[in-house]
Formats: sequence, structure tokens, C-alpha cells
Amino acid sequence: MTLPSMRLWFGLIFGSALLLASCSPPEEILPGQRFDPRDIAEASEAFDPEEALPTEPLPQPPTTIAARGYVVTGEPARLSLPAARTNSDWTHIGGSATHQIRHPSLGATLTQVWTAQIGQAASRRVRPSADPVVSGGRVFTLSAFSEVQATSVSGAVLWSRDLTPSGERPGEAAGGGLSIQGNRLYVTTGYGRLHVLDATSGAEVWTQVLDAVPNSAATVADKLVYVTTRGGEALALDTDTGRILWRLSAGDATSFTADGASPAVSGRTVLLPFGSGDVIAALRLGGMRLWSTVVTGERVGRAYARITDITGDPVIDGGTAYIGTPTGRLAAIDMATGERLWTANEGAANVVWPAGGSLFMITDQRDLARLSASDGSTIWSGTLPLYVTEKVRRRRGVFAHYGPVLAGGRLIVVSSDGFLREFNPTSGALLRNTDLGSPAVANPVVAGGTLFVVTENGILHAFR
Repeated sequence: MTLPSMRLWFGLIFGSALLLASCSPPEEILPGQRFDPRDIAEASEAFDPEEALPTEPLPQPPTTIAARGYVVTGEPARLSLPAARTNSDWTHIGGSATHQIRHPSLGATLTQVWTAQIGQAASRRVRPSADPVVSGGRVFTLSAFSEVQATSVSGAVLWSRDLTPSGERPGEAAGGGLSIQGNRLYVTTGYGRLHVLDATSGAEVWTQVLDAVPNSAATVADKLVYVTTRGGEALALDTDTGRILWRLSAGDATSFTADGASPAVSGRTVLLPFGSGDVIAALRLGGMRLWSTVVTGERVGRAYARITDITGDPVIDGGTAYIGTPTGRLAAIDMATGERLWTANEGAANVVWPAGGSLFMITDQRDLARLSASDGSTIWSGTLPLYVTEKVRRRRGVFAHYGPVLAGGRLIVVSSDGFLREFNPTSGALLRNTDLGSPAVANPVVAGGTLFVVTENGILHAFR
């Protein structure tokens, strides 16, 4: 091709491009402030969802989340509760080694009768997670700074002990739990230790350094104490010497919650929950595996969607175990065979409470719910306060709720918004609120007709 003809050819192409460009619609300039594409933080702070351009609504999960007030969905169903009985002790999470007590007695109208300081107040970095235990007329507590204390049921401080290891700074490791059998108090701490103390004096009996941080409190039955760790291991130790008698391992965990689950014991079987979602049933004395299963879920659209940990400590009720996750699953499992009886699409933030053919629980979405124990269907669900700040763009935290405890014919929940709430277990109706004066930080416990609550400011409250 000659040079003049090439120039003519390129000229025609260029002219056609200009003609096509002139036919296209003008570029639309969208309103709004401009940011450097690399400055994500500045753009995020300036974004207000309430001022965003309208879009097609996205599918929402079938749940009711009330920013204010309390709303119950569902219909009341007949409920026949076991008779309330006075329990003198509360020895483990949920009240016993099976993690359940049927129906403790409690007066109809609660009045705060005393308070006691149990250690330093929690900080933004370190918060307590241990439920109190009660035995022999004493209440045992563990503060955010690994301070264990015995307080009489009349409010007098009997003894206290700092379990921070030598060479470590107080408050450097959060977590831990309490359990008691006889005159021995078993204390796990975030420093990776299991301490056994004399419950009368606080003197150390023995200490076992573990290979990893414990998931939660230990569980004691007869001459053995059981503990699971963040390293995916379960240990059985001799209660007299602390010697490890057997150990089992589970799969690796990819994520944990601040409060894991502790073992449960019934008859010859110990049920071992792990941060991986694995649950192993083993012979209590020798550690031989009987069966294993995995309880996992995925709460789509939530930041915690893929957490594998178990937060609903295994509850053994007769021949059935109930185990919950923080990601939208609650499973009922046959204790003899490991067969899955049913799975509900509701996670458990804490230990569930079985009574009268129903299960009462705080769900992973911060609802108070009553489920059928026979098939896991929801009977009613009530919306507890969720976001610390109502305005959408400022939602940087959610309230934590602890319980429920069934006592004196009603459900009791304490919360990090600083309130104690009482509910009708049949209908879910809110009966009354009590201002605690400080956020709650652990599950409430009941013993001897008294309700005990621990708050963020390091105070133990007693209500009768």
C-alpha cells in the first residue's frame, strides 16, 4: 500500500471513531464527595447509609431485630414446669457437671440484699468471663485480673488470691473458669494453668501447667477433672495429684470465641467440646472414644459467620445432649449412639436450659427463645436489645446477654446494658426490669434461694 493511500485509510478510521463518539450519550457525573481511591478509612467515615442512593432491597434473614423495646413473635404453648426446689450448691457452668439444674427456688420479688467487691473492675482490653460457683455457704468468683475470691452467702469476704503467674503482668491473659467439688476449687486461667485450691482457706493444693489456654472451666466428677484447650486437646487429671491420666485430640480450630465450652459428664461418659466444632464422647475413666460428631453452622451476612467454636456448653438431659454454636446451629444428639436427632437453625450464645419439654436460650442473634425439645422448632422468640448505638453508621458494638436461668417460675437474663430482666417462660412476656448499675459480665447463678450476678465494675450482687 502506498503512503497516500495509507494516510487516507487511517483518516477514514479516525473520522469514524469521532462520529461514533459524538453519537454516545454524555457521561453522567454522579453527585457526592470525591476521595482518593487509596483512602478507604476517610471514605468509610464519611459514608452514611441513610443518605445513600436508593437501590433494590436485598433479601433479609427471617428475623426480627428491635433496636428499641421488646417484641415477642410466636404463640404461647402449654408448659408444665418441674416443681421449684431449693438447691444449696451451684458447682459448674449451668449448675452441675451435666450443665443443668431443673428449677431452683427463688422468691417472687427480687431485692438486692448485699454487694461485695470481688477484684479490679474490667478494662476495655480485659473482661471477666467466669460464672460464679457456690458451695458450702460460699460464693467463688474470678475477676478479669485472675483474682479468685471466696465470699460468704451473707456478703463477707473470706479470702482472696491472685493467680497471676510469677513474671507475668496482671490482666495480660483473659479467660478462665470455676468449678468445685467438695472442698476443692478448680480454677482455669488464661495463662494456661489449672489451679486447685482449698475452698476453706484458698491455699494451693496443686497446679498443672497446660500446653495451651483452656477453652473454659474444668468439669469435675469423682476422682477426675476434665479440661479442653485451645490446642484441640482434652485432658483427664487425677484430682488428688494433678497427674494427667489420659488425653484426646481433635481437629485444628481456625477461630475461637472469648468464651468456649466446657466438658459435661453423665454416668460413664464425658462429652468433650472443641474450638473446631468437634464433639467427642469418651469413656470417663479410660478415655476410649465412643463416638464423635461435628456441630457447625454459618450465619450468612454476619461477621462471625465462619467461627467454628462451640459456645453453648453441652447440656446432658437424660439421654440427649444439646450443643450450640455461635453461627446459627443447635443440635440434639443421642448420648448412646451420637446420632443427630435434630438440628435447629438457631445458634446458642450460652448454655441452654431444658425444662418442661422446652429449651430456653439466648440465640446467636441476641434473641431470647423457647424451642421445642422434641424437634427444635421455635415456639416463641423475643428481641433483646442488640446494638449499643442506635444510629446505623455508629453501630460498632452489640450488647451481650447472659442466661437464661429458670428460677422461681420465670426466666432471668442479665445483660451488658446494665439490666436484669425477668420473663414469663410460657409466653416470653417481659415481667420486669432491674437496673444493676453496671454491665453484667457472666451468667447469673442461683443457690439457697439467692440470685448472684457479677458486673463489670468488679461487684458481686446478691438478690433475694
